[in-house]
Amino acid sequence: MAIRAKYQGVLDLGEKLNIQNGDVTEANGVLNITGTAGTPYEKNLLWDAIKAAGGENPSDVVASIEVADDSVYARHTVKSGETLGKIAKHYYGNAAKYTAVFEANTDQLKNPDMIQVGQKLSIPNL
Repeated sequence: MAIRAKYQGVLDLGEKLNIQNGDVTEANGVLNITGTAGTPYEKNLLWDAIKAAGGENPSDVVASIEVADDSVYARHTVKSGETLGKIAKHYYGNAAKYTAVFEANTDQLKNPDMIQVGQKLSIPNL
């Protein structure tokens, strides 16, 4: 049971992200995790959580995480106070990549400085 407790944060994150077809089993001291994340960004979040709990190459967990939609990196709902630069910084670590987010959403954005709370943006794969 200690192995499951070690990775409980990963399991909680999986529930929060609404991972589909999720399954967790334990055998011979190894936790086996399977499921389907919505986007590559969500898959990366899960892997980051696994590494945070078990180190860069954990030997006590095996994860098989598929991605349901790899046509975009992520989907984002705009919150109060956000800019395309802040959104790009969050997903890519670089605010200057806001132009990629803008270009991917020209169907609803006409000006990169004018985004609205509640808009649902596609965050493109780079």
